[in-house]
Order: sequence, then structure tokens, then C-alpha cells
Amino acid sequence: MKEFLILILIFYILVLFQTSFLVYFNIKGFIPNLILIAVFLINLFEEKDRITGIYSAMIGGFFLDVFSEKSFGLYILISIVIAIFIKYVIKRYVRVPSFKRA
Repeated sequence: MKEFLILILIFYILVLFQTSFLVYFNIKGFIPNLILIAVFLINLFEEKDRITGIYSAMIGGFFLDVFSEKSFGLYILISIVIAIFIKYVIKRYVRVPSFKRA
């Protein structure tokens, strides 16, 4: 529960920073999407068995939907698809080496 509340606070701060400050620093019309970057990194570096990355994708997508003018649910869908794809690729193709002591 504590982890869930921390994720909400972090994503809220990131979306406020992205929508209020980073819009003035676009490079050729490109504004970095901090929420999708954070969702990508959380899913990339968490353990295979945990589903915190899926929850972070839902929270981040929700905040992006609240602060965007596009149809509601689009960013939730995009971030959940990214999270599931990363989980699938890591589970299927990435092998973590294990070091055993002799």
C-alpha cells in the first residue's frame, strides 16, 4: 500500500512538471514524455514476478489522461501495452545470470 501511494505521488509530480514546465523547452516540436519513460524504466528494472510495473502504467496513464486533451483512456491503454510488452520480452528473451558459490 505504501509503494502504491509513493507511485501516485511520483507520477503526479512528474506529470505536473511535464505539463507545466517542459512545454516551454520543446525541441522541434518534441516534448519528452516523462511518464512513459518512468513506466518503461520501472518495468525494465523490476523483478519478473512482480506486477508493480503494471500498476505504475495504470497510474501514469491515468494522470496523463487527466492532464491531456485527447480522449480519456488513450494513455492508460498505451502505457499498459508498453508495460505488458516489456514484461513479455524480459520474461521470454532475457536470461539473468546466476552465480553459484562452489
